Amino acid sequence: MNTNTNPDEASVSSTRDNPCYGGDPNVAALNVFADDEHSYFLPYAQLLYAETIPNPALEKNADAPPEKLLICFAVAEVTVLGSGLQAVARKIQRCDLNFVKAVDRRFAASLKTHVVAVSITLTKEGHEH
Repeated sequence: MNTNTNPDEASVSSTRDNPCYGGDPNVAALNVFADDEHSYFLPYAQLLYAETIPNPALEKNADAPPEKLLICFAVAEVTVLGSGLQAVARKIQRCDLNFVKAVDRRFAASLKTHVVAVSITLTKEGHEH
């Protein structure tokens, strides 16, 4: 019998089984693999806040990812679209998120986890990447 009172925690598989994110308690920077095929390292010392909200695009497109996670640093803003993003937000809260990376929507359903990022964009200095 599962005695865990938090169903999200109980259903999250190990991060090493998830290609979308990984954890490391000794990490100093978040590695963002953006949709533009660039990798960006953003230091946790510059983390301002993170916010998880329902994806506003759902109002116009029923097939849009259900959640939006905004990660704001002093020099950049990262937008992650997907599902189960509260688990990712909890890792940010502990400065324990090592990387975040999107998977192709075609393969998202085959992952053995409910945490899936399908789009990641990074905006810095007034430009979207």
